[in-house]
Amino acid sequence: MDKNAFIADLHQRVRDTRPSRWVRFGIVSLIFFLWVAWLGNWWVALLWILLFDIYITGYIPFTWWKKSKSAAVRTVMSWVDAIVYALVLVYFVFTFIGQNYQIPSSSLEKSLLVGDYLWVNKMAYGPRVPFTPVHFPLVQNTFPIINTKSYLDSPQWKYHRLKGLGSVQRGDIVVFNFPAGDTVAVKIQNPDYYTLSKMYGRENILANPQTFGEVIYRPVDRRENYVKRAVGLPGERLKIVDGVIYINGEPIEQPENVQFNYYYQLKEGVFTPERWDELGISADDRHQVPVTEEDVPALRQLGFTVRPDGTVPTVYASPLTGEMVSRLEASPDVAKVMKVPASQDEYLFPDGVSDSWTRADYGEIWIPAKGATLRLTPKAWEIYGRAIRDYEGNPSATLRDGKVYIDGEPVDNYTFKMDYYFMMGDNRDNSLDSRYWGFVPEDHIVGRPERVLISFDKDKSLFNGGIRWDRILRDANSD
Repeated sequence: MDKNAFIADLHQRVRDTRPSRWVRFGIVSLIFFLWVAWLGNWWVALLWILLFDIYITGYIPFTWWKKSKSAAVRTVMSWVDAIVYALVLVYFVFTFIGQNYQIPSSSLEKSLLVGDYLWVNKMAYGPRVPFTPVHFPLVQNTFPIINTKSYLDSPQWKYHRLKGLGSVQRGDIVVFNFPAGDTVAVKIQNPDYYTLSKMYGRENILANPQTFGEVIYRPVDRRENYVKRAVGLPGERLKIVDGVIYINGEPIEQPENVQFNYYYQLKEGVFTPERWDELGISADDRHQVPVTEEDVPALRQLGFTVRPDGTVPTVYASPLTGEMVSRLEASPDVAKVMKVPASQDEYLFPDGVSDSWTRADYGEIWIPAKGATLRLTPKAWEIYGRAIRDYEGNPSATLRDGKVYIDGEPVDNYTFKMDYYFMMGDNRDNSLDSRYWGFVPEDHIVGRPERVLISFDKDKSLFNGGIRWDRILRDANSD
């Protein structure tokens, strides 16, 4: 087709387009250009030519199947067409507006419960442009059953966040990509790879794929989603004393539903499932404490009941809120309620600095802020080296002979490119959080949970209390 014939054909196709289709094209074009302006990349506007062809000119035969003589082809392709459109819509909604998220663990109980399905608002802090734009929108990183990656490693785009409605505030419950999830042993993902390395050694993990599985790298947006509460913001100094969080030397208010582990004991008898349900203790948290003969003198001294024959009524351990503790202490048949003392933990962050810390007495530690400059001492490297090397894109950064080198050159100071956050669970003694794996970089932030869509209690049948009706559409970020 020569140039004049093409122009004539183009004019004819434009004239033949129905007014209703022009209206749809106009609406779609308006939405598209608003999205391009929000994206801030006008090269993407070139895709409007594709939209023009889809709605107006029809040179690309996307709907070839509608002219097929085979009814089976038309039926199958109509379903394929509908599914593709739905997936494209889901892709854009999940990427730029929000998506659902399931609470998998008890780290935020009683603020959010295991079995809560949340709507996560990605516009709250500004949606990220995908690091891996070619991905299947309904799974995070792996197709179920076939166990293959649900994304392509290339192309990969640099971190860019669109303008949002606000920024992360202290006390916000936040969904983010797990920072320590960049490297994964696919057969054992809990604990994370770095904790496994401390436990078994990297060489042992790599040498035993039959036990640990293949060790793979995941881009930022394909790492597992975690949900915690932001307790420390960029540039602040954080310390925990007896479970109370101090920011820049001042204690901050605890969340209403913050929990700590407690021992408790009835004077006689045992806790029934009904009483546990009434108190709000889930089946997974109803632990009996083993007591040996050697433990009896210490238990008696602490005020626990010891029978004349030296036997001890059952001692239990569970995470409890302050309100739950008050209810137990007010019960006349309860012999003792005592907070479980925290012990030293070899897996606390950062290695080599936290040796004398516990999860209840932690820090003090400074949280990096964008534009802030840090003097690079060996101790500073122990705390911030991973952030500088892995999160900030300096793979060559290393400590050698007491000196930090980046790109082979010795450096005395480093200026951070991103803001960082300190995240913790409300179930303080049962939460693997920033105390164990460190800071959350801003490029890992996904969004803010807004509503509980629905909630299921896994300890009950579907038609016998399995659906928590009182939680449907509840504010997921009220505390």
